[in-house]
Amino acid sequence: MICADISVWIEALRDRDSDAGRLLDRLLDDDEVALPVPVRLELLGGVSRAQEPRLRRALSGLPVLLPTEVTWERMDRWVRVAAAKGHRFGIGDLLIAAIAAEHRTLLWSLDRDFERMESLGFIQTYAAERRT
Repeated sequence: MICADISVWIEALRDRDSDAGRLLDRLLDDDEVALPVPVRLELLGGVSRAQEPRLRRALSGLPVLLPTEVTWERMDRWVRVAAAKGHRFGIGDLLIAAIAAEHRTLLWSLDRDFERMESLGFIQTYAAERRT
């Protein structure tokens, strides 16, 4: 299972013929995409009022991954580890990454912060360029 970050969704929604758009379509067709709730909320909050019902219907078929107490504990631990190694991350990215890690999914993002999280051993990323 793969969690696609908001950066992937934005690229795919802007240009369905982009590499990200084609790959996301293929992964969706193969039922390989899970949706962390923060990404779902970002997507729904970023579309026009006219587009929102259509997007809501499209997303309704995806498994939504929710944070648990373990998610927040993991984030707390990661903040300490990252800070000790000179790294800082936004809470949104940490939440998405912790949800992905808790559910043992790969995280696909166009945002380099997730690569830094992977270098710290927090998550495993989906390297789309190696899988296309």
